[in-house]
Formats: sequence, C-alpha cells, structure tokens
Amino acid sequence: MTKPLPYDLIIVGATGFVGGIVCRYLLSHWETAAAKNWAIAGRSQAKLDRLVQSLGPQAAHLPTFVVDIKDEAAVTTLCSQTKVVVSTVGPYALYGETLVRVCAITGTDYCDLTGEVQWVQQMIQKYEAIAKQSGARIVHCCGFDSIPSDLGVYYLQQQSQRRWGEPCIRVKMGVKACQGGISGGTIASGINLIQEAIADPSTRQALRNPYILCFKPDHRSDHPPSLIPVQNDPIFSGWTAPFVMAGINTPIVLRSNTLQNEVYGEGFQYEEGILTGPGIIGWLAAQGIKWSLDLMALALAIGPSRWLLLQILPKPGEGPTEEAQQQGFYDLRFWGETASGQSTMVKVTGDQDPGYGSTAKILAQAALCLAKDRPKSSLQGGFWTPAASFGQDLIHRLIDYAGLTFTEENGSTL
Repeated sequence: MTKPLPYDLIIVGATGFVGGIVCRYLLSHWETAAAKNWAIAGRSQAKLDRLVQSLGPQAAHLPTFVVDIKDEAAVTTLCSQTKVVVSTVGPYALYGETLVRVCAITGTDYCDLTGEVQWVQQMIQKYEAIAKQSGARIVHCCGFDSIPSDLGVYYLQQQSQRRWGEPCIRVKMGVKACQGGISGGTIASGINLIQEAIADPSTRQALRNPYILCFKPDHRSDHPPSLIPVQNDPIFSGWTAPFVMAGINTPIVLRSNTLQNEVYGEGFQYEEGILTGPGIIGWLAAQGIKWSLDLMALALAIGPSRWLLLQILPKPGEGPTEEAQQQGFYDLRFWGETASGQSTMVKVTGDQDPGYGSTAKILAQAALCLAKDRPKSSLQGGFWTPAASFGQDLIHRLIDYAGLTFTEENGSTL
C-alpha cells in the first residue's frame, strides 16, 4: 500500500505577489478547501516568515520550505512530500523548467499560471513521454489564462450537445467587459516572451501558429489567427479588437479538442476578441486597442523605450491593491455554431480582478480538483489542459468557491 503523502498542495513562490493572494484565499476557505494539509515554499526563510506573520494567527502553524527552484535535488525532496505542486514563479521560461522536469520524473502532479505558450510547447516536447510513464499530471495555464476560455468552450459544447445533439464546430469568445490591474511579474513574462521572439525566428513563427500545442502543429492552414484584426462582427453586433490573451487561450482550447479525441470536431475553429460596440465609437475603440497593443510591443522590443517603460510600470512583486482586486470583474460571451447551422450562446463571469483576485481563486481550485477529485486511476499521466483534465468538476468548484458563473443563453445558470 502506498504511504500517504504529508501534503495535498505545496505553493511554490508563495512569497511572490500572486502566491501571497493564493495563500490568503486558501486560509479564508479553510473549512471548504478540503486541503488542511498544505504548505508554502520560497527562496528565503525570512520572506516566508514575514508572509506567515502577515497571514495572521490562522497561519501560525503553516509549514514552510526553503527551496531554490533551480536546485534539482532540493526540488526533488520537495516534490516527494506532496500530491500537487502549485507554481506561481514566473517568468516560467526563465525559472520554471526544473520544477516541471522533477514533477514529470517523480510522478508529482503540477499546475501553474503560465501564459507563455512557447515555453508550454517546449515542456510538452521535452517531458510528456516521461510524465506519461511516471503518472505525473501536468496542467499549465490554470488562471485567467486559460481556464475561463477553456471551460467556457467546454460548457458551451455541453449545452450544444444537450440542445442540438451535436457540437459547435466554430466558436467565438468576446470580452464584453473587464476591469483589472497588472503586476510586475506579468510584465516581466511579456518582456521575456518578446525578447525570445526577437532572438529566434522559429519562436516568432511558432507564436503565430494556433495549433502550436497540438499533436500536429500544421493541423490546418485555414484557422483564423490568434490575434484577430479589427473587424465588424455581426454575431456580436459590433466591432471587435484583438485580445492579447488569445495568443495562449486559443492554442489551449485547440489542444483540449485534440486531447478529447476531436470531440468538438476535426475542423473545429476558435477565436477571441474584445467587443467594443457598434458604430464609429466602437470602431475608434477597437482601433485604439489595436494600436495600443502594437505600440506597447514595439516599445518593449527596443532597449531605450523598454527601460523607460520599466521605470513607470509595476516591478516584480508589485501589483493591484486588494481593493482594486475586489473591484475588478470580467464578462465573457461565447457563441458557437454547429455543422447544421444551430447556434448556442453562453456567458462566463468572474467577480474579481481577472489577473490576480480571480486568478488566485481559480488556481487554488484547480489544484484542489487535481488533488481531491482526480485520483491517478481516473486520469493518466501527461500534459493536460484544464478542460480535458478537470471538466465539469472544476466548473462546479469555480461556481461554489471562486465567484465564477456559467450561464446559458436563456438566462438559467448551472
């Protein structure tokens, strides 16, 4: 009989900005989290002690581990004590590989918050065969990137099958409303991604491929680009602008279809955009978003302008205040069409800042789903997506404990 592990979860990077939010969330849901045996890890005992102190008396006996995440022996010791490793340490392309490699080797389950699609591709190529052999379930992108998108499509497909008896072969997601801040860690990840793309032509080419995470990266050539152009969309009755997160969300959704044996259809297509409304005002707003994205990418790619931006943008470890996180929200609309022309519309909402307040709750619940709802016998080792690994169980957790809603077109809720 296998000896029980001491911990269900260990939060790695707990002293970082998002890691601290995850810890506060787990403590506030102590009775409903179903994971009273969890621990935190970071590079500095002094920082861990300060975090524990800031969390209050409830955290007084929270176990702490000092670990250098590039020290393979130390990471192996850490992984040997937990069911699931939860990583909030980014940029993942700079700091994440050792943790993924050790989890894959030791059979330890893992989830993170990365939105770095080129790094996810590299990890799959290097370690998927090892994870399948060891039984490790690796689930990347367990925050706002990409759970609302991935599970939103999953939920829409359920409704389509229930109503029409067939899946939607074409799905569009429109960001109807969104309010939230940005942290220094996210900025650092974006800068690293831009620098990798500048340095390596193959990376630039891969980032333009929506099938980058699928078994056959050249699957189809007629899929819309991840970053759509400004366009007037009759489905949403107005103009749409490119959504920067589509660069990771679209590949994740397409991989979910692949991992589920093309349950959405072999020619399934998915795209995302920001809804800016009808008329000239909507067009101007869409153009403003597009030009803002283009100018930001250009500024971050050039040394002097990048240095100037970094003087005013949040530094790693900084981010929106707790009040700003509480005031944030998002409203995502999903439209899908079946092969026979039947359409379905669903809505996914979150009650806090998407990148931090809501993301922390989503990540914690994804990790608990992996630890508590997915025994090794029910899900084999490998690199999974949120929809393909968690499905309906995580949707219920997000509704019950994380402030998300999944609503059908007719207004009824799950």
